[in-house]
Amino acid sequence: MPIPGEHHPAFEEYCECIFELVEDDVELIQARIADRLNVSRPAVSEMIRRLQTEGLVTTDGGIALTPAGAELAERVVRRHRLAERFLTDVLDLSWAEAHHEAGRWEHVMSESVESAMNRLLGNPTTCPHGNPIPGSAYTATDATPLSGCEIGSTFTVSRIPEELEFTPGLLEFLEESSIQPGHVGTITAVSPDGTLTVEIDGNHVGVGSFASDRILVSV
Repeated sequence: MPIPGEHHPAFEEYCECIFELVEDDVELIQARIADRLNVSRPAVSEMIRRLQTEGLVTTDGGIALTPAGAELAERVVRRHRLAERFLTDVLDLSWAEAHHEAGRWEHVMSESVESAMNRLLGNPTTCPHGNPIPGSAYTATDATPLSGCEIGSTFTVSRIPEELEFTPGLLEFLEESSIQPGHVGTITAVSPDGTLTVEIDGNHVGVGSFASDRILVSV
């Protein structure tokens, strides 16, 4: 029997996806949803119709979460990001492993487990990638894309947006390269194709334009 207030995991996935696309300022169209969830566009069209029937989205003037849809999305995102924090900080899993595993936990975590995990972690405000945990005491700070930094400038990594978490192999690369929130680096070169060379934790790393346009840093 469904738990009151709970929804089918597919509904949760779609509301979560819409929430994160808006959060990352990605164009909210069905094609972007299909790309993120790795499903066909006809499948997205059908699910959007079902979500509208459930009162979770509206489509007048574009796709948007209703208050009920936003509440559902925030609950799922909160559990996902708390789970990622627990899996990395307590169980010492890699970023990529934690992201994959948290995608399962977000659909089965009870409120009591969520509360206990939050207490154990000391009420964190972000996931390991710097993305805000809904319902926490997170306060936004000034940040700019890494690609906006000039050669010779020093930066502190602030946030790895969700869009990059879904790019195959990128989480592993960023973690191995120490391009992580709180780490300090310097821009040492820019190539004609937009690739930045950064020195961070004693290593020189090349960061392509797709990632550098999205990684947020403070300078």
